[in-house]
Amino acid sequence: MEVVLVPAFADNYIYVLRDAASGKVGVVDPGDAEPVIAELDRRGWVPTHIFLTHHHDDHIGGVAALKARYRPTVIGARADSHRIPGLDVALDEGARTVFGEQTARVIAVPGHTSGHIAFWFETAFNGAGALFCGDTLFALGCGRLFEGTPEQMWESLGKLRALSDSTRVYCGHEYTLSNARFAVTVDPENGALLERAETIAAMRERGEPTIPSTIGLERRTNPFLRADEPAVQAAVGLPGAAAERVFAEIRRRKDHFRG
Repeated sequence: MEVVLVPAFADNYIYVLRDAASGKVGVVDPGDAEPVIAELDRRGWVPTHIFLTHHHDDHIGGVAALKARYRPTVIGARADSHRIPGLDVALDEGARTVFGEQTARVIAVPGHTSGHIAFWFETAFNGAGALFCGDTLFALGCGRLFEGTPEQMWESLGKLRALSDSTRVYCGHEYTLSNARFAVTVDPENGALLERAETIAAMRERGEPTIPSTIGLERRTNPFLRADEPAVQAAVGLPGAAAERVFAEIRRRKDHFRG
């Protein structure tokens, strides 16, 4: 499967997918139609599918224009069907949706929003998976808890953390540099994180995207996936505490971080 990153707004990523075997083309979270149409026209592609992770306007704002122009099938969460205009296929946790020769499994990941889902294409890259997770999991971060609880988000992140190490992570925003600056404050002895933070700073200096990441890399360096690690617990002053409580403290600190 080919994945094209389409920048939008200040820091959003929209993804255009193409299944080489069938020629099917999909768009993930088109908050803005204009850059998507430009990319599709440049490549001569016509979208057959739109995949939506959640209802926020910066992820669905371009759906109406794309649907009017191309008539793709719009796929999203049943729990968000009342908040996503134009939804054609409403799916629940564990459902599978076919995209050409690819199949995506739906993973319910409430926390950022109550109806948030992720799409996991298990064998997108010759056996390696592709995860489109919207604003639940970021490179070195996670989404704010607008509609969910820390317990919900920790459980959701646990589902994603359990995916194969090689799974490529395509998230909704380019927040990685800011996330790295925060991460080192709550996991300061993590050598892999410190090395990654330097790499990220250099990439952003060159104007390069830091996406995709991988599940394996996030598991080793993302503090929001490491709330059950003793080193992180100690660093936030909660040694031996329940992971949900540690996660909540990390999220609280990030909400007030100004680095």
